[in-house]
Amino acid sequence: MADAIQPLAGPRQSQQGGPGGWTPMRTRLGAFVRRHKLAPYLLLLPALAGIALVLLWPLIQVAIYSFQNYGLPQITGALPTQWVGFANFSTTLHDPLFWLSLRISVLFAVVVVPLTLIVGTVVGLMLNRLGRKMSIFVSTAALLAWATPPVSASVLFYWIFSPDGGLVDWALSRMPHWLVGSTDWAQYNWATTGALPAYTLIALLVIWQSFPFIAVTVLAGLKTIPAELNEAARVDGASPWRIYWRVTFPLLKPIYLVLLLLSVIWDFNIFTQSDIIASLSNLNEYNLSLYIYDKAFTFPPSYSLGGALALIFAVILLVITFGYVRAWIRQGALQ
Repeated sequence: MADAIQPLAGPRQSQQGGPGGWTPMRTRLGAFVRRHKLAPYLLLLPALAGIALVLLWPLIQVAIYSFQNYGLPQITGALPTQWVGFANFSTTLHDPLFWLSLRISVLFAVVVVPLTLIVGTVVGLMLNRLGRKMSIFVSTAALLAWATPPVSASVLFYWIFSPDGGLVDWALSRMPHWLVGSTDWAQYNWATTGALPAYTLIALLVIWQSFPFIAVTVLAGLKTIPAELNEAARVDGASPWRIYWRVTFPLLKPIYLVLLLLSVIWDFNIFTQSDIIASLSNLNEYNLSLYIYDKAFTFPPSYSLGGALALIFAVILLVITFGYVRAWIRQGALQ
């Protein structure tokens, strides 16, 4: 019986600890991972590899192009690629149109970001006071605007504000002049009258598409606040406005920080809506996204100049994000 069992024990012993066996190495590797708590990082490796492939490598290519003279002649092989150092950055910073587009983007964000947060907060507070079924219904209806493709939303708004039977012009033309001014609203073209009406149209479009996300996020934050806090403040005689600023807003500060940063990034990166409105109206005063697209892809394209502009754009957003987060950390908003 012992002789019959002996051949079975030999292979098992060679698999566990024989020369070149994988089990001791796997055991040491597992102990190393547990000792240094590397398991979460190993689980993130596939996602990080995908991010590096989709985002990091194109970013490296853009950075390389920004220091070269790279366009159609270099792509076709007609001319060799030349390293030009910081010449693309110097050309951009000395272009008056760059500073004009930057100013338009900053002013657009300064106006649209607060309005989006205010409208979204008001809608979120209203949803919080509705019943469960009605709140779900209104939230779903509002999210349809957020889920509408930007191309479809842009064309829809262009039709609404069209001088040829548009709903907005029709409504404004029937209001008293003391309320809407003496402009002939019946044939008023928002897209071609000038940069201010065109960007007003784009701002209304962006706010309409952005406020549902803010509202639903604020609603989710309100659901985490105990009702006893608001009830105690109400018993003490605090008004709804004071309850919001003294009780609700301090508890929602981390949420507002994230929403504000996302809104700034999104509104600085507005391209689809502004590109469609600009193409329909021949708008020649670009924001930063349109300016980058015009320099990089309009014939003759200059991918090197577009790369330099993209890096400058990324640095601007990083500076804004870093400065704002640092200010909030100093104030104790983030713990």
